[in-house]
Amino acid sequence: MTETKTILKKAAIQGSYGAFHEIATRNYFANNIDVVPCETFDNIIEILENKDVDYGMMAIENTVAGSIIPNYLLLRESAVKIVGEVYLRIKQNLVALPGQKIDDLVEVHSHYMAIEQTRKFFKQYPNIKLVESSDTALSARKIQDKKLVGKGAISSDLAAEMYNLEILAPGIETNKRNYTRFLILTHKDSKDNCKENCTKASLCFSLPHHKGSLSQVLSVLAFYDLNLTKIQSMPIIGKEFKYFFYVDLSFTDYERYQQSITAIKPLLVDFQILGEYNKAKESLDTIHNQ
Repeated sequence: MTETKTILKKAAIQGSYGAFHEIATRNYFANNIDVVPCETFDNIIEILENKDVDYGMMAIENTVAGSIIPNYLLLRESAVKIVGEVYLRIKQNLVALPGQKIDDLVEVHSHYMAIEQTRKFFKQYPNIKLVESSDTALSARKIQDKKLVGKGAISSDLAAEMYNLEILAPGIETNKRNYTRFLILTHKDSKDNCKENCTKASLCFSLPHHKGSLSQVLSVLAFYDLNLTKIQSMPIIGKEFKYFFYVDLSFTDYERYQQSITAIKPLLVDFQILGEYNKAKESLDTIHNQ
């Protein structure tokens, strides 16, 4: 009897193998996924739009470093939609070739967000120069590939394991309640959605330029018992003091949510639903206590 081989779906991630994007992807899909590394978030959007992969994993905000502003613009201007979210506890480690010690290091490379999350740790090592790179895992991989002595990286446990590096100092992030929220994306034509079972939505809109326009919209959302979990504004280039607002809403009654959308549409300009999906299964407190 011939065995039927299961064809795994593909998910594009920003960064190399071992990046936090890969960890988040495997957590969300219970490991039943093939990851496709991409150098930039733009690359993720490009191959998603070309339908070369089924999903994309995109970091959108971090509790320490804040929102990743350019990604909001990518979401609004691309043929993709949000179909899920996942929170990941970010544990940063100082890694290097086996046998190296912290005092041997003159440079440490990593993504700018990882550096921002660990600056306090490195204040005790003024001789170490922090160098920004495109990715945490790629920084770790280069150390192993090029056998770089005197250089370290800030990376995940997974990257250290994959690239056979030694963890010189674990958990060096300043704030231990350090989480990144990731969005799961797919092509807009995909039938992958939760329909009436959704518990969260991401919206984008601008407003007419008159007094109280934003408060009017927020009042309507409150009337329909929607929980505003995120609001992010971005200036509209070429239109002075005009903004796009990116809003996340959570709810328990999908019908009430739909009614609220009908109610606010006449109050908005350039309205777009970026995705309707289910809230992350685990709260931040649940992840922190694991």
